[in-house]
Amino acid sequence: MDPNAVKSTLSNLAFGNVMAAAARDYQKELTTQEKTQASASANEEVDLDELMDDPELERLHADRIASLKKEAEKRQEMKRQGHGEYREITEGDFLGEVTGTEKVICHFYHREFYRCKIMDKHLKSLAPNHLEAKFVKLDAENTPFFVAKLAIKTLPCVIFFRNGIAIDRLVGFQDLGGKDDFVTKTLEVLLLKKGMIKENKEDEEEDDDYHENRDRTVRSSVNADSDSDSV
Repeated sequence: MDPNAVKSTLSNLAFGNVMAAAARDYQKELTTQEKTQASASANEEVDLDELMDDPELERLHADRIASLKKEAEKRQEMKRQGHGEYREITEGDFLGEVTGTEKVICHFYHREFYRCKIMDKHLKSLAPNHLEAKFVKLDAENTPFFVAKLAIKTLPCVIFFRNGIAIDRLVGFQDLGGKDDFVTKTLEVLLLKKGMIKENKEDEEEDDDYHENRDRTVRSSVNADSDSDSV
């Protein structure tokens, strides 16, 4: 027999054995990976089941539901008390309105004064977005007693009440730039600084008009209230 042929045959047999062994190892590796993946998937399912049955998670979920329900009930109660809208009240209603809730923003106005109508527009716009305060207005002509008691000399005059006590006021447009064309955002920021309303988290977009108006405020005359009307 040709030695070279024998050598070639043996070499082929050895290569064949190596390939067969490699194929077996590859198949074994695939089987191991499949088992590992199946085990991980089973563990995930178990973990999810355990998580869903976790008493702490269930307690947090129940607390969240209770908190949302309480908040909804609070909002409904505030609406029943007159929050969420800008309403006109009478002299007879006044004491009950300002003492019946924590925060009240009361606009004393005159029907014929142009600036009072501007203030009306902005307060009406803010009221639905800030249920934490009550927004009301009172005709100064028909409320001489409280106009005198509160020493109101210039209209529009917006008085801020907390627990029935007048803590601050906005006279004319003196803190709004002294001009008639201020935007609602300007008044909203002022009320926020006074602690009468909370920041509305649902509307965090930048208000370009507000910043333009703020620049005008800086340039406005120090005699800002000269265009407001006296009672």
